[in-house]
Amino acid sequence: MSDSLPFDAVLLGGTLIDPAAKRNGRFDVGVRDGKIAAIEPDLSAAPAKETIDVTGKLVLPGMIDTHAHVYEHVTGKFGLNPDMVGVQSAVTTLVDQGGPSCMTIGGYRHHVAAKAKTRLLCFISCYLVGGLEGHLYPDLYGPTGVNIEHTVRVAKENLDIVKGIKAHAEIGGQSRWGLEVIKTGKEMSRQTGLPLYIHLGQLWPSVEEGPVPDADELIRELVPIMDEGDIMAHPFTRHPGGFVSEEGEVHPIVFEAVKRGVRVDVGHGSHFSFAVAKKVIDSGIKPFTLGADLHGYNVRVPQQGMKNEERSASPFFGIAPFNLTVAMTELLTLGMTLEEVVATVTANPATMLRMEDEIGTLKPGLAADISVLEINEGKFKLFDNSGVEVVTDRLIRPVFCLKDGERFDAVSPLIPDAIAA
Repeated sequence: MSDSLPFDAVLLGGTLIDPAAKRNGRFDVGVRDGKIAAIEPDLSAAPAKETIDVTGKLVLPGMIDTHAHVYEHVTGKFGLNPDMVGVQSAVTTLVDQGGPSCMTIGGYRHHVAAKAKTRLLCFISCYLVGGLEGHLYPDLYGPTGVNIEHTVRVAKENLDIVKGIKAHAEIGGQSRWGLEVIKTGKEMSRQTGLPLYIHLGQLWPSVEEGPVPDADELIRELVPIMDEGDIMAHPFTRHPGGFVSEEGEVHPIVFEAVKRGVRVDVGHGSHFSFAVAKKVIDSGIKPFTLGADLHGYNVRVPQQGMKNEERSASPFFGIAPFNLTVAMTELLTLGMTLEEVVATVTANPATMLRMEDEIGTLKPGLAADISVLEINEGKFKLFDNSGVEVVTDRLIRPVFCLKDGERFDAVSPLIPDAIAA
């Protein structure tokens, strides 16, 4: 039981789901001085400056989005405001995937991460230019655009926020440089001791001259390079080069990769396909983490100054409304259990980031990072960017979060409206 000092806040009556702590049931949570102070079946009689009734709500460890693009301004129209993606969407930690590079991480640290209310981490880009305009110009991402020495040095100097290396394995790059850049990214991973996060699915157009790239051959060549703890993203991509072959079956080598500890991140974005996701999940492969992959070309609220026709012309454009909780709903609809889905945004990301003792669980003494969600029941439409529509009877919605004990309501304009079926 907690000591006699009053709590700053107590969350009463919610259903707490904390896979790391193996808790799933009715618990109250007491917060003091920005930290978790108590977790008990009943704290209703405890003295508290504020009581928050969360009856009928889900209380989770602060959610972690493992695939964000929030290097605002520096990555151009691609980067979103971090707190819109983060605390204003009930997400307490974001991992920017490949926005900062060894040349630009100082700006990310001092002008974005330091000013945000959301905890910001990153997987540093293996490319010198990082994620400028969301990797729009392929000529910048070849073998002459990487530097092992400098990237390794800068990553090691910033290990408090750098948690991995980001690279791309897709047929546009393969048609230009083969696997040279990917192997360079893996060498950075080895020298830093950090995991490698690999984008799957075509990103750039293939060059016209030379042999036609083979998306199936690319993943067969990629998997042997990857080690336990490395991550493959966009397994459910609708583009060539994901987990499903051109014959429509899950690549056998993917099962081998997962068996030896290579992890799978959804990396939803505009890539997600219901048909591919169902095939992969039905084969027995479930994602370890659920990155939303929101960016300026696939959200329904264009950034200030961006014309709609400019958005739609981007190769990264997406029209299906989504965010992290919509992506959670999709996994639930595809047959994963609620506890499995919660793990993809709490315990598993903490493991991926090697931060299990800091985030991803609720334990007295840890930061009071708490996400509160609700499940609406009814009939709701979900969409992907292949034009597929799915009807679900449960829709997960964000309500609010506490970040270091400070409350933020889920008021982000990036949260899609529920669409009744």
